Amino acid sequence: MSAIMAIRYASGVNSAVLGRCSGALSRRVLTSALFSARGASSVLLNRSFHLPQNYVLIAGNQKLLRYYATEKKVFERNKPHCNVGTIGHVDHGKTTLTAAITKVLADKKLAESKKYNEIDNAPEEKARGITINVAHVEYQTENRHYGHTDCPGHADYIKNMITGTAQMDGAILVVAATDGAMPQTREHLVLAKQIGINHIVVFINKVDAADQEMVDLVEMEMRELLTEMGYDGEKVPVVKGSALCALEGKSPEIGSEAILKLLQEVDNFIPTPVRELDKPFLLPVENVYSIPGRGTVVTGRLERGTIKKGMECEFVGFNKVIKSTVTGIEMFHQILDEAQAGDQLGALVRGVKRDDIKRGMVMCKPGSVKALDQFEAQVYILSKEEGGRPKPFVSFIQLQMFSRTWDCATQVQIPDKEMVMPGEDTKLILRLLRPMVLEQGQRFTLRDGNLTLGTGVVTKALPLLNEAERLALTEGKKARERKEAAKK
Repeated sequence: MSAIMAIRYASGVNSAVLGRCSGALSRRVLTSALFSARGASSVLLNRSFHLPQNYVLIAGNQKLLRYYATEKKVFERNKPHCNVGTIGHVDHGKTTLTAAITKVLADKKLAESKKYNEIDNAPEEKARGITINVAHVEYQTENRHYGHTDCPGHADYIKNMITGTAQMDGAILVVAATDGAMPQTREHLVLAKQIGINHIVVFINKVDAADQEMVDLVEMEMRELLTEMGYDGEKVPVVKGSALCALEGKSPEIGSEAILKLLQEVDNFIPTPVRELDKPFLLPVENVYSIPGRGTVVTGRLERGTIKKGMECEFVGFNKVIKSTVTGIEMFHQILDEAQAGDQLGALVRGVKRDDIKRGMVMCKPGSVKALDQFEAQVYILSKEEGGRPKPFVSFIQLQMFSRTWDCATQVQIPDKEMVMPGEDTKLILRLLRPMVLEQGQRFTLRDGNLTLGTGVVTKALPLLNEAERLALTEGKKARERKEAAKK
């Protein structure tokens, strides 16, 4: 695709400053004026460039230096923001529903339509036809602005699903009319309840492939399951439709009209959350990227507080404390002047390499949080019927602990009894293999292999482990790994 680039350059100057690009031209056909600081002469180049969307070329002395993002739109905060997402069993249509929502709202100029393969965007996801990582899209209704998380439904990727639900204020549970409740339907509901998602709207999908009696039976089954999981099953809104019909523009009554009804229920049933804006900011890091020519970008949902460009920050976790400064903030490819609690954002940080930061660390106000490796917690152990272990466990069992965006090997100690039974609510002392950011009242999930064993809340911080205790913890883990390897 042809792009005319006017480059004004000066002899001996190997840099150029990006000229403004109009919004209409900043897409695929780019006409950009690039000016050097000492414009002495000019040259007009007419060349063919294949550029990514929203990118222009920076040149100096007629040499190509790098791609650089064009000026982006500033995010306008004119509606309340809410984070929702799709949860449910694999292949029940979560990603198709996400795509259908964007298409129906795009017709009303309230979203940018996203195709299925733009949401399931990793090559492995496309090949397997499942969502592995959490995907984020944005859209608006007449009343609110939404950040939408499309969660993995596949059992192997429950870890990423925990990350996804931890970022939601409410959830859309997708269940296929052809199947009804399936294993991940139940497990996702258990995790959602544990993590603190108290408001769920049900979408019974694929009603075009099932008869009315089957659809009604699935609705009854879902209401019973929701009641069993601690929700008010009778009051939870249930919408019936076909995401595929909405996506293909067929059968409006179960297609686009059902999608609009679903969004109306989400607007009405999931309350706008009250954000903690006055507390020191904290952002659990979900992903880290390196942008050539710009620096390192961290993404995640701002849990509390506000962030502005130029603020100092600290990255804490995995035995590290790294200081930095926020040099830019974006949300859904739009510039944010100020990020607020609840925003799903990307922050450009100065002087930090991508390899220095890991998913699971937190970006926070310097000195506002500490990492712990030992703490007391109140934990509910799931019964066998709830998907937990069938047998009791004793002290020194090793489990995997999930909280915010991190997971870590954890040793369990039972302080006041010999064993803990399934279905029991108990006090435990937990020791982490590595110090991680934990605060009083923070929720977490304990898993044992593919089983969710229980959920808990941090009640008291304990002193950091000494060298001998840490060595015993590490050696115990190595011994267990050798034992597991010998079994295989």
